[in-house]
Amino acid sequence: MPADLIKGVARDVSRLLIPAAVLAALMVGLGYLLTQVLPSTGFGEWDAEVPRRLVGEREGGEVQESLILSTLSATPTIVGLTLLAVVAFRLAFGRWRESLLVAYAVAGEALIFTTTTLLVDRPRPDVPRLDAAPPTSSFPSGHTGAAVCFYGAIATVVIWHTRSRWLHVVVALLAASVPLMIAGSRVYRGMHYPTDVLAGLLLGAIWLTVVIAYLSRQATQRSPRDGHRHPGARDEHDVRRGVVR
Repeated sequence: MPADLIKGVARDVSRLLIPAAVLAALMVGLGYLLTQVLPSTGFGEWDAEVPRRLVGEREGGEVQESLILSTLSATPTIVGLTLLAVVAFRLAFGRWRESLLVAYAVAGEALIFTTTTLLVDRPRPDVPRLDAAPPTSSFPSGHTGAAVCFYGAIATVVIWHTRSRWLHVVVALLAASVPLMIAGSRVYRGMHYPTDVLAGLLLGAIWLTVVIAYLSRQATQRSPRDGHRHPGARDEHDVRRGVVR
């Protein structure tokens, strides 16, 4: 691995740790609100009732479909797809910016999720569950947050490198719909409360936005002669050195 790349990643990580810590604190506060304040309210009762109602609506075909959707953001799936995307984008674009977007988005979400779930020990819904429960707690939904970050990062790279507005719309809709369907499948399978997946959507959306904004700003700062260039524009300097500089 090039020394310049290692230095660049170390710098980026040090700068991204602060917003990651702030977001983790926000998620922990939200988790405290959901587990300690709202359970006895009408909203809390609705949150607990939804998984129970869905148990009675489970059918063979829908159960299988929910399994497929859930698998799209299972940990082995996301890890494998992330590694594949990192390698593919590096080979396709001759630089690391797109690869690091995916890596930072997924790895950062995992860190924030793990920190939150360790500090907010929310039991999973008391219903028959269709999946083996991982050691993490119910809040927030890691599947949902990971889906937002991974599929959203892929969509961002596609949008950076294409000019078709129709394609932008289609890609954006897919990037939004896949996490939403995964979120629904996690509640349907008894693994989360609705507020868990909503929190996962929020976590993923905020963190992905932070990473995109950070890398876009870095791209602009490193090419002052080009003014405010599109973050996906090919930089000959990047290609020549092979790093995001």
